[in-house]
Amino acid sequence: MARPRTLLRLAALAAAAAVALAGCGAGAGSASGSTLKWGFSLPTSWDPVTSSTGNDINTISLVYASLTQLDEKATAIPGLARSWDYNADGTAVTFHLRPGLTFTDGTPLDADAVKQSLLRGKTQQNSLLKDQLATISDITTSGDLDVTLHLAAPDYQVPNLLAGKTGEIVSPAAFTKDAAAIPTAPVGAGPFKFESFVPESKAVLVKNPGYWNADAIKIDRLELTPTTDPATVIAAVQSGALDVSFIPGNQIPQAKAAGLEVDVIDSMQVNQVDVNSTLEPLTDRRVVDALKYAIDREQIIDVINGGVGDAVSQPFPKGYVAYDPSLDTAFAYDPAKARQMLADAGYAPGQLSLTVTVNALSQATAELVQQQLQAVGVNATIKVVPPGSSTWQQEVYLGRKAQFALDGTVGRESPVQNLMVVYGSQGLMNTSKVATPEFLAALDAVRRTPLDAPNYPQVLQAAVRAGVQMSPSFSLGTQPRVAVRSKKVSPLPHFLSQYRWEGVTVGSPS
Repeated sequence: MARPRTLLRLAALAAAAAVALAGCGAGAGSASGSTLKWGFSLPTSWDPVTSSTGNDINTISLVYASLTQLDEKATAIPGLARSWDYNADGTAVTFHLRPGLTFTDGTPLDADAVKQSLLRGKTQQNSLLKDQLATISDITTSGDLDVTLHLAAPDYQVPNLLAGKTGEIVSPAAFTKDAAAIPTAPVGAGPFKFESFVPESKAVLVKNPGYWNADAIKIDRLELTPTTDPATVIAAVQSGALDVSFIPGNQIPQAKAAGLEVDVIDSMQVNQVDVNSTLEPLTDRRVVDALKYAIDREQIIDVINGGVGDAVSQPFPKGYVAYDPSLDTAFAYDPAKARQMLADAGYAPGQLSLTVTVNALSQATAELVQQQLQAVGVNATIKVVPPGSSTWQQEVYLGRKAQFALDGTVGRESPVQNLMVVYGSQGLMNTSKVATPEFLAALDAVRRTPLDAPNYPQVLQAAVRAGVQMSPSFSLGTQPRVAVRSKKVSPLPHFLSQYRWEGVTVGSPS
């Protein structure tokens, strides 16, 4: 979990190079007419079917509601569906919708609308949800409120899966009329609805009184603008240009000195190194494992993020059901061991060279990693990818050209889904595209285990161990969300999965 160090220690580290937090944001609201100005990022698409990053859940969930949602510990609870139940063998799950639901275009959000929306995710040619929805073989309805998902095999992960983008329901009337318009003109049933949108610039949303949990939303108007430079955030919040935004952990002392409030919120985000073991010299597993021991995760957290976060060797945070404590010492920092493994692989100090690929916002992390690699005799060259460009996709995920890429997962609603992204044979972050039969069997065992079964945590953690031990890639540390806010904004709720808005208020400036 998040473990901020003392303010004295944070102050000493505040001058260290900053790195932007991926996947942060905030919300607020209060009295009639309250407006929140949120500095975050605009989504890649306002359509859950074509949204291309996990981080988008923080913004597109403003306008859509999902069948389920996650509580503070990332456990599935009711959303649009008030309840659900499985058949005896886990091959079908029926969701029972809340009565009287409508989309913001006024059309009913009933069982047929849910069916049409999910089928669109399965079948639309450019859908990015096809893989997640592949577990569904058929969808049937009974009356207006009951929708049954028939599954290709037993899968008790579905309620978690449908708590995110995969389960966000889009108005069939809107996408039947013009599906191409949804990415910039969404029609959902979430806490807010669109008032205006300028691509790459600003989105203005207003409270949706028809949202099923509207009483918990205290914000009347939300103005979302992108922020890319963490150095400007504190001044923007201090001046009132923004009410809430995010900062790196090493800026906490600066924010507090400016009279602002700071919320450190544990998240599902875990930083990672994507290692492509199909590229020389990483085809030698001894080299790959040496790199894992060469990286000082604690130093990265201290220097880059002001001591906020935990060093981990798995893609989940401490306290989450998937977190396996037995992995706490896996690949613990051991430069002597790293040097010996490189020597065993035939590399004398200075003979092995690597390219470290990094997003421009995390360049300070790359420079620290470069120093750590040089300390074990590896020459590292940094390749910087501009922020906001498509180069990362082509270089790392699609082109698979990067040997050693500093990356991170923002997490997924289903732990199986997250393991597939990080370690699955077609996983976006698995640039080696290799997954062992043992790992895949362990994942299947998780799917077949009910979430409330006494042995579910053990079955899930066994799959995590299989992935960590199999993969050439490796985790570095957790990345809690660090939100900076005006004193007129009340504290933000703490949800592992995303920024949420329930109960947050905006008052008058003090």
